[in-house]
Amino acid sequence: METTTAKGWYSRGYQPHFDEPELVQSITFRLHDSVPEAVLERWRLELGLLNPTPSDDPRQVELRKRLDVEDAGYGCCHLGREDTATIMQNALLHFDGTRYKLLAWCVMPNHVHVLSETVPGHPLPGVVHSWKSFTGTAINRVIGTSGTFWMPDYFDRFVRNQKHLESVIDYIENNPVKAGLVADPTEWRYSSAWLRTRNKY
Repeated sequence: METTTAKGWYSRGYQPHFDEPELVQSITFRLHDSVPEAVLERWRLELGLLNPTPSDDPRQVELRKRLDVEDAGYGCCHLGREDTATIMQNALLHFDGTRYKLLAWCVMPNHVHVLSETVPGHPLPGVVHSWKSFTGTAINRVIGTSGTFWMPDYFDRFVRNQKHLESVIDYIENNPVKAGLVADPTEWRYSSAWLRTRNKY
């Protein structure tokens, strides 16, 4: 059952997270095979990330940069299908305005970027768990698989100011362009950029 108390800084043994009501957070979660575990562990070792550290630690920033390998389309890329990407996007939109406030998002073939503002009574860990639990089950059913769908943890970073906010939105919505999937962000239909230009969001 989802708790209604914010946790501040915390970790489940993976990445550190910061949870606070009305905080704008950039969140990334990935399919279970989007980054080889051996590569991830090697990078953590090289960067000295053996213990949880805040998301603005320079080593965490470097790790996120290295994880841009995800855009190369590593792994099964189950979210590259119209039906599965639609399930994911609809799940994000479902509780927008009640459990969180969506500011931007992009469903990529092997990962998801979300920028949202947390709402009192609905801490970030519970929100992300809900997204992953529902979509993992639903998509496994659609594609005829079972078992682990998502990587166990997720990355989050709180937005510091207006300039940072604009930078994060630009990064999220231009992800498909950077990956070579489309020429313009508004062409990627599983994103806030696509819906916004069609007056649907």
